[in-house]
Amino acid sequence: MKSYFFTGTDTDVGKTVITAGFARAFSNCGFNIGVMKPFAAGKTHNSKFHSEDAELLAKAARVSDPEELINPQFFPIPASPYTASLNLDVNVKLELIHNKFKELMKIHDYLLVEGMGGIMTPILQNYYVADLIRDFNLSTIIVTRTKIGTINHSIMTIDQCKNYGLDIKGIIINNFDHDGYPTSELKRDLESLTDVSVLGIVPKFDTLEIESVSKYISDNFDLSKF
Repeated sequence: MKSYFFTGTDTDVGKTVITAGFARAFSNCGFNIGVMKPFAAGKTHNSKFHSEDAELLAKAARVSDPEELINPQFFPIPASPYTASLNLDVNVKLELIHNKFKELMKIHDYLLVEGMGGIMTPILQNYYVADLIRDFNLSTIIVTRTKIGTINHSIMTIDQCKNYGLDIKGIIINNFDHDGYPTSELKRDLESLTDVSVLGIVPKFDTLEIESVSKYISDNFDLSKF
C-alpha cells in the first residue's frame, strides 16, 4: 500500500466521503492509517473539530490525532485558502502544513490526504493544490461525479496533474447525481479520452454511514492494488 492524496474535479464531488470510506476500509484491514485535511473552510463545526470533514476523517480512520495535526488550518468562511486569507487578513500557514504532514507520516504507516476543492484551488499566489500534492510527493486519486460536464472537468483535472508531473493512481466515479451519465458510458469515455484507469464506482447511499461506504469499497475495489 501507499499514501494517497484525494483530489476532485470540483468542490462537492464527495471527496470527504470517499476518503473516509477508504480510511475505514484500510483500517478494517489492519493498516495503521492516518488522515489529513490540510486546509478546510466553512462554518465552524464544534469545539473539538472546527471542520466537520476533518472530524469525519478522524472517526473513519479511528485515530486520536489532535485537530492541529489532521486539519492544521481552518478558515471560518467558505472560500479557497487564497481568497480566505485576503478576506480575513490572515496568513496561509504553508510551512505549518508541511510540518504537520511530516509529523503524521512519522506516526502512521500510511496517510490519506483530502484536498480542498479541485486541483487548481489557489492556496497562495502562484501556488495551488497541485503544488501541494507535488511537494507532498503523493500519488493522486481523482474523485469525479456523473453530472453532465464531468468529462470536461475530468479531462482538465487530469491534464493539469500531468502538467505538474503528478502520479495519477486513477479515477473514482461518485455516482450520487440523479441526472448524470450512465456510469458504464462514463467509465468507457474517461478511460478512452484520458488513458487513466477508473478504479471503481461508488453508488449513492441513502444514509452516509461510513461503515456502509467502507464495506462497499472493500467488496468492490481490489484494495491489494493500492
